[in-house]
This record gives sequence, structure tokens and C-alpha cells, in this order.
Amino acid sequence: MSTEEKSLNFLEQIIEEDMKNGLSKDKLRFRFPPEPNGYLHVGHASAICLNFGLGIDYQAPVNLRFDDTNPAKEEQEYVDAIKKDIEWLGYQWDTECYASDYFQQLYDWAVEFIKKGKAYVDSQSSEEMAKQKGTPTQAGTDSPYRNRSVEENLDLFERMKNGEFPNGTHILRAKIDMSHNNMLMRDPIMYRILHSHHHRTGNKWCIYPMYDWAHGESDYLEQISHSFCTLEFLPHRELYDWFLDQVYDSTKVRPKQREFARRNLSHTVVSKRKLLQLVEEKHVTGWDDPRMSTISGMRRRGYPPMAIRNFAKTIGIAKRTNLIDVSLLEFCVREELNKTTHRVMAVLNPVKLVITNYPEGQEEWLEAENNPEEAVMTYRKVPFSKELYIEREDFQEEANKKFFRLTLGTEVRLKNAYIIKGESVVKDAEGNITEIHCTYDTDSRSGSGTEASQRKVKGTIHWVSINHAIPAEVRIYDRLFSHESPDGNKEIDFKEFINPNSLEVITGYVEPSLQSAKNLDQFQFQRLGYFCVDKDSSSEKLVFNKTVGLRDTWAKVESKE
Repeated sequence: MSTEEKSLNFLEQIIEEDMKNGLSKDKLRFRFPPEPNGYLHVGHASAICLNFGLGIDYQAPVNLRFDDTNPAKEEQEYVDAIKKDIEWLGYQWDTECYASDYFQQLYDWAVEFIKKGKAYVDSQSSEEMAKQKGTPTQAGTDSPYRNRSVEENLDLFERMKNGEFPNGTHILRAKIDMSHNNMLMRDPIMYRILHSHHHRTGNKWCIYPMYDWAHGESDYLEQISHSFCTLEFLPHRELYDWFLDQVYDSTKVRPKQREFARRNLSHTVVSKRKLLQLVEEKHVTGWDDPRMSTISGMRRRGYPPMAIRNFAKTIGIAKRTNLIDVSLLEFCVREELNKTTHRVMAVLNPVKLVITNYPEGQEEWLEAENNPEEAVMTYRKVPFSKELYIEREDFQEEANKKFFRLTLGTEVRLKNAYIIKGESVVKDAEGNITEIHCTYDTDSRSGSGTEASQRKVKGTIHWVSINHAIPAEVRIYDRLFSHESPDGNKEIDFKEFINPNSLEVITGYVEPSLQSAKNLDQFQFQRLGYFCVDKDSSSEKLVFNKTVGLRDTWAKVESKE
């Protein structure tokens, strides 16, 4: 890749500079290192697109490495979900790796640290350790166990590994500098005792490496050239490099950690801890609830993978954290679905329409185009009959001149069908309209080429034939949080901002071509929005999720507020 091809972000500039300084292109290797303690969210999607995108641009391999160093919170379910998400986004990793692959090597290195006087076993309580660590402006004090003999440290560390001590009794610390300006360098923890079953290694290990110790060394073992992470790891870079200094062989590639800013998304939370809270407290139906910011939730809602990739590309890579309006993601979704989805007819708030002069018992199958964006136009047949459903909002008994849909005495076109004229209404005892009666122009069928068919009317509305309509459960989703930054105020619980109207379940009617629709099939319900088939759907009961509207209605709401 060169600067002549495109404008480079600052991470790409780092890579280009390293290659100018002698790093061979065939030594480039990137990685995506998720922790398997939850489902991936939209923030992870940006990191996936970054690392795998670099792999594509530089034709370099990208490892998928699971940071599985905390068995108390990790499960195989999360590993499987993460792999599914990455593949769904359209990426393929070179090597599937696990930090647990390196447990023996990390342990062996830790033993060498002890032998060289660079690590020791500390037996203080966590409260005692916190006190002796000092503050950002005050140096820490040495642990009373800091100068244990090498022999004692080796003995204790091996017994820790063998499971002879309960959790919390001992830890292994690197011996660096208790007065260091960077508090992460004040004798950081390398290992803690954890009697917990590991999803890959079972009960083999009773001690587990800390992230700061395992991460850089895993990068080194895999010969990762560039380790890109978010800004909160900037203070960790010094420790990352110190650990590498102890094991680095100058004949090998030395990984380089560099940091980029998180891209937070408005009206969402992306903390796995908070997402887990939403699931466990049943504010949502699961990790893949279509209101969740998880990749699996976005997939179930009907977001196309290419829309998420385009979103990541649009927001780019930056050095400062900022809040991206979720409407930009929705724009990317809308733009992609407009190109790819078939247009179909569905009525979600039905009222009965009777064409009084249409022959009793007659039906026609009319031709309808599937997607005007297609290079080669395709068509389907939709049934038409005397009794139809139309949207209740598409009729007003009395309307002003700006209402271009159906009223008494005015004409509209039924999409793909005929021009009709409103004649009368039938009401129930409460005055609600139960039927609209109209007449149709028999010569006005769309596409027939007659003079009447080419007559211009001000409005076109959609419909479904009552005799052929298929009832469907339709789930209308709104934003899960009413506040643009629900976890932005530490004084207020983020759950206070949960939108009580984030889900509305209604029964609508769809045209019969949708009878065979399968899970995740996507459609544009004409004039209503984009919808996809939910996994709860069956041949006996169709279920659709609203993916996104045809227009950004929230922008209007927020501008009024």
C-alpha cells in the first residue's frame, strides 16, 4: 500500500514508516485479541475491521487470539459466538490462537525472571498491597516480601502452580520500581492463584497470567508486528515494552504496541459488564436481542455485514475518543439495504378497503418489480381482489390539501394496480372507521399502456389482498436508551435511561410471496421501512424485526427537543 493510493490514517503511517526503516513486508502480521467473556459489540466490530482491513490492504496474515486468562468468566459459548461474528462480517483469520497455548512458556519465562531477581512471590493481602503501592504523586513502598531469596520464590511459585494454596494467598510480582512515575510499573502482578476450571486446559493450572504479562509475550510468540489497541492501554505500553525487553531475541520481530481512540456510539452501551447486566436482569431477551449493540444483536435485527464495515470505514481511526451518532450507522444500514432488498407489500395498521364496483369473487395476479436498483429487473406476482387492507394512516375522511393519500371524493393509485376513488365509510358504534368503500377505474391498471393507466394522481399507497394476506408478528424496535450517552454520568445508573417503549409487538399482514421467507431474509416493506425474518419465525407463524426506517425520524425528534 502506498500514500498515492489513498490517504493514510496514523496507524497506517506507522506501518509505512516501519517498512521504510527496514521492516520487511513479509514480516507484517496483525491480530485481533478478544477476551471470551461475552459477546462482541459494535466497538469490537470497528477493531475487527481495523485489524483485518490492514491484513487485506497489506496482504498480511491476521491472527485471531483469544485472551483466555480468566477462566472464572470465560466460556466456550463466547468463543464460538466470536468466531461466528468475525466470519459473518466477511473476514478470515490466518491462525486461531489462545493465550492458553502459551501457558507453559509464560510459566517457564516467569521462573527465569525469579532466577534473575526480576520477580518475587508476594504474600500480602490485596488491601495491604493497595496501601503500599502509593499514589500518582507519592512513591510506593517495598513489599516486606520483595527481597525473598530466589530459592524461596521458586519453591512458593511451584507450589502455587501445584495448587497447594487457596485463592488470594500469594501472587507473583515483577520486580521493577516502587517509586516509578507510572503506577503500572510499581511491581505489577504477573500471576494470581485461581482454582477454576478452564474451558481449554481444564484443571491443569491453578495459577493464571495477568493480561499485561500474557498479552505482549503472546504477540511476541506469534511474531505480531503491530499490536493495535485502544487508548486506555497507552499507560500500559511502558510495561508491555519492559516485559518484552526481558525475553526479546534481536533476530526476531519485536511487536510494537500503538493506541487509537474508542468510537463510542450514541444511545448505546458497549461495556461487556453492562451488556451482561442487561441480559441477566432481563431488560432484553439475550445477547442477540435486536436492541443490543452486540454484533449478534445487529445481525438478528437485519443489519447487513457490509453496512457495519462501511460504518467502520466512514468513522475511521482517530487519536481522540468521541461520540458517534447512531444515526450514521443506521444511514449505512439503510444505504446497503436499499441496494440489496426486494420491495414487498405489508400493512401494519390495517383497515378494510372494499372496491364496490370490482366483480365479486374475481382475483388478478399483478406484476410487481422486486427492486428498482437491480441491474437486471426482476418481477413477482401479487394477488388483487375486491377486499384489501390498507394502512389506516393512508385514509382521512376529511383532509387538507397537503394530504396526498386517500380521502372521500379524491383519487389515489394502488401500487402496481388501479386508480381508486374514496366514496364512503362504515363506522362502528364508537365512531371508528371499520370499512372504506371506493370505486376503481377499470382501465387504469399499472403497466397496461392505456390512457387511463398513464393518468397522474397525487398519491400512491400500498395494500394487501385480504383473501391472500398472511398474518405476521412484527416487532418494532426503538433505541434501547433514551439518552445519547446513557453511561456518561457516573452519578446516575445507566439503566435509568432504558427506553420503556423500545419494543412494540404488533400483528400485520404481508403479501403471500413472503410465506417461504427464511431466517435473516431481508425486505423493504414499501413505504414502511426495512424488515428481516427473525429466528423465532416458523412456517406456521412469520415473525419480522424492523431493521430501520426509510428515513431518520430521530433526527427530527431531537431537533425539536
